[in-house]
Amino acid sequence: MTERLYYADSYLCTFDAEATVAEGGLRVYLNRTAFYPASGGQLPDHGTLSGERVVDVIDEGNEVAHILERPIASGPVAGEIDWVRRFEFMQQHSGQHLFSAVLYELFGFQTVSVHLGDDGATVELAAAEVPESRLRQAETRSNAVIAENRPVAVSFEDAATATGLRKASEREGPLRIVTIDELDKSACGGTHVRSTGEIGALFVRRTEKIRGHTRIEFVCGAKAVRRARADFDVLSTAGRLLSVSVDDVAATVASLQETAKESAKALRKLQIELAGYQGRELAAAFPGRHWQRTEGPLDESTRSIAQAYVAMAPGVFLATSNQTGAILLASSDPNLHCGNRLKELVAASQGRGGGNAQLAQGAVAVAHVPAIAKALGF
Repeated sequence: MTERLYYADSYLCTFDAEATVAEGGLRVYLNRTAFYPASGGQLPDHGTLSGERVVDVIDEGNEVAHILERPIASGPVAGEIDWVRRFEFMQQHSGQHLFSAVLYELFGFQTVSVHLGDDGATVELAAAEVPESRLRQAETRSNAVIAENRPVAVSFEDAATATGLRKASEREGPLRIVTIDELDKSACGGTHVRSTGEIGALFVRRTEKIRGHTRIEFVCGAKAVRRARADFDVLSTAGRLLSVSVDDVAATVASLQETAKESAKALRKLQIELAGYQGRELAAAFPGRHWQRTEGPLDESTRSIAQAYVAMAPGVFLATSNQTGAILLASSDPNLHCGNRLKELVAASQGRGGGNAQLAQGAVAVAHVPAIAKALGF
């Protein structure tokens, strides 16, 4: 059985132990370890054993397996935890307890799952929707508790007699309890800071709907600083590209979006006008009947060309795509109902299509296009 040193002291970074190796020395079991294994939504510690890098730590019940980058031999070993990684997960984990407790305290939202990742943390709430105003309220309250520097204590109680837990534990026997003074009491085996001030800060980033619940992404401490720096760098770059201050980026982008919409409308109008000219030129050059073959898709411009063509005089216009098998049929011939005729032809080729008397569209396998064109007299 592995003695788990992190249960008693999350700040322990170096330790000595006896190692038993497996898998050629790449999988190592210790009689005692300060390495936290992946558990409870928290990723594992990294570090070294006798100088060799630990890349994963796995909870195997009574034992903890340490996966190494290079092998070591059985016997005495010296362990060292990657403190930067450990402390950032301590900030995230304690921050998650605090945030979940605040969400429950203010709004009665229960946390149903947790993930503590390399880039931040998420909590999934048993709530279909969390208004932005409540997120801001919870964020403000969380940072106020952080600033109060309340003690975070670890204790052990029997599951049968433990009371006041924010969420009932399904475990039996001794429970490891993490308590934030006058705010939260939760059963937890993870690593935590000694006081809320060490969490640094808590910043809510975004939410998403999932399985009828709401998932909230947030960052704490050093991760929050890195994320804020990355966000500011993006805004600064955008500001330089737009020749405006960071504070004016959002308004400038909104203005550019409106300008782009107006430009797109103007461009579309010009494209339709151009298509009309093209359709009339085709009608003059190829009166009565024309087949236009294209490599790309049949778009709104194709429709405008077809409509302009048949508007000049009684005629039939066929457009097909050599790439997709799309077909467009337009006619001003009263003896040809485009929708009925095209639907009949594409159905015979296991395709689909339809429309009205003047215009119809469909699609078939590319190989069937010539036969349909022939049936239409082209």
